[in-house]
Amino acid sequence: MAKSVEPNIADLVNSWLKEYKLDYKLEQESLNFEIDKALNEYASKGGGTGGNRPDAKLIIQDKDLNFYPVLIEYKGYKDKLVKLDKYDKVENVKANSEPNYKNINSYAVNGAVHYANAILHYTSYTDVIAIGITGYKEFDGSLKHSIGVYYVSKDNLGVGQEVDQYTDLSFLQKNNFNAFIKQVKKLSLTAKDLEVLREKREKEINNSLTKLNNDIYNNEKGLSETDRVYLVVSSIIATLGVPGKVRPLEKVDLKSSIEEGERDGDIIVRKINAFLSHKNLPLNKKQMIIRNLKNTLLADNINKSKDGESQLKRVFSKIVDDLGIYYKIGLTTDFTGKLFNEMYSWLGFTQDKLNDVVLTPPYVARLLVNLSRVDMNSYVWDFATGSAGLLVSAMNEMLDDAKEKIKSPKEYEEKVAQIKGEQLLGLEVLSNVYMLAILNMILMGDGSSNILNEDSLRDFDGKYAYGKENEFFPANALVLNPPYSVEGNGMIFVEKAFSMMKSGYGSIIIQSSAGNGKAKEINKRILKTNTLIASIKMPMDIFIGKSSVQTNIYVFRVGEPHHKDETVKFIDFSIDGYTRSNRKKSSINLKDTDFAKERYDEVVNLVRFGKSKLNLFTENQYYEGTIDPKNGSDWNQTAPIDIKPQLEEFKKTISDYLSWELTTQIKNTKWTDYNMGK
Repeated sequence: MAKSVEPNIADLVNSWLKEYKLDYKLEQESLNFEIDKALNEYASKGGGTGGNRPDAKLIIQDKDLNFYPVLIEYKGYKDKLVKLDKYDKVENVKANSEPNYKNINSYAVNGAVHYANAILHYTSYTDVIAIGITGYKEFDGSLKHSIGVYYVSKDNLGVGQEVDQYTDLSFLQKNNFNAFIKQVKKLSLTAKDLEVLREKREKEINNSLTKLNNDIYNNEKGLSETDRVYLVVSSIIATLGVPGKVRPLEKVDLKSSIEEGERDGDIIVRKINAFLSHKNLPLNKKQMIIRNLKNTLLADNINKSKDGESQLKRVFSKIVDDLGIYYKIGLTTDFTGKLFNEMYSWLGFTQDKLNDVVLTPPYVARLLVNLSRVDMNSYVWDFATGSAGLLVSAMNEMLDDAKEKIKSPKEYEEKVAQIKGEQLLGLEVLSNVYMLAILNMILMGDGSSNILNEDSLRDFDGKYAYGKENEFFPANALVLNPPYSVEGNGMIFVEKAFSMMKSGYGSIIIQSSAGNGKAKEINKRILKTNTLIASIKMPMDIFIGKSSVQTNIYVFRVGEPHHKDETVKFIDFSIDGYTRSNRKKSSINLKDTDFAKERYDEVVNLVRFGKSKLNLFTENQYYEGTIDPKNGSDWNQTAPIDIKPQLEEFKKTISDYLSWELTTQIKNTKWTDYNMGK
């Protein structure tokens, strides 16, 4: 095997950095406390604990006074610059969503991107330059080198994008750096690229959540399921920080002291208090959140110091280590929904109330949002909000629509603030689930203002919670996955919500029996003032691992009585293109095996525009019919089967029979002849 030329590459590149008069630090040298600590905290290139040491590192400031950490990794072999996956992205994660330490350790760019993710995970820096350099010697002894320059940021979810091809590092020089950053800022990911990266990161989240929850469950005794939820919520909020106002809490800040007022729980409560104070939350809501979290955070047992460490600090550290990267890079996903599903999926509940909480998968949430025709001007509410996954999906759709339609940056920012502060409302009666909803909306951009811990059937009067307490929320879109144990399988929630709406649309995923007789009287009342547009039969295993009941999505137009001649679109979506499994050790339990995304888009188009949009679906899966608004139990229809025999079918049957008869006669004749000795 050829000898590594890494020492030669190091000499070459370090000489460049000296020539450029850059204040760089070598492997063992300190850059700054924050970055040093991050590199030490993060898993090493070999998968161990800490000890990440880039070959060279520096921080450069651009003309806008923004700081960019630059991390450089050397290798000494011709083919060890970068290892990419099938999407041409740096392959630092295996197919099973576990870190690919072999690539991280073997390839220069992969190692540099790994270091960059340590910075994103544990520091306030959001934009990092990762550089890999390797080389080899020609037969005549001359040194050849190759360079990979990647931009790693929260905008590309930490996966990284190649900036350009370079033959040296002179783009880091003071007089060239601003032009380089201008080029970096022009990098953009297509919606498809971003979706691929997001799906990849979401699979990693599932792995991390499984690891975290099993760790806490198996090794941290004395914590109830509510304690676990509140500890995750508290830890994440405490580490978010507010730029320039509230410094994120770090592991080193927790001293495991037993001094009154200085215990780890006291420190976390103060940090959460400071964070919420800058979120413009009403005082009573802020106090309620703090009051709920305090019960867990200030408990004596988790603040006791054993071997110099409290249980609270230990759990806090695990949460930050396992999850920090995902919420710091700003994933627009139902993060806490995944957390909640994982946490409750393997705990054996016997309480019906808790067992009744079934969260909606993100792709189904998106379907409900689209069926309710949500756009930037919608006012969306959810009467059983769970972890707020449906509202998160609605908010993302509204923000995307606003970005596409509003070209003035100032107007766009104003609209974003309005969407988050005024156009979303959710109700959740279970306090521990409510805390997850609050956290989810804070993580997704803080649309938490009107998330209410109320019983939507008994306490809610249709008004805003905060800021506009005397004004009614002008809802024109309902998205809902109700608890199925209440009256009419949950249709009572639909009736209540629609009674407070003047117009708009509503989409509900619910047990199919609700449209088949279980909610007959409620359905008849609903149809007196609202129109059923579509009934969609969903896959049986859509809630695999939690529930195996048959569900339907019902889509309504609000404020118009259902006419008996109104066309209703009945769609059999039991085959949606996804293959699901419920294997605990599998990192991928949902696979798009048959144009799933396209099928979901087609459902939306069929509901809105009708039969002309048939493409992947067959006419047996799509049927336009009518219902009797005075019936209430005829909502689950299927395409009628034509049992009248066709002439061609008759001819084929006769032909097949005659062919069979003739073949049988020939066989029998041969057998008889054989036995007679002929």
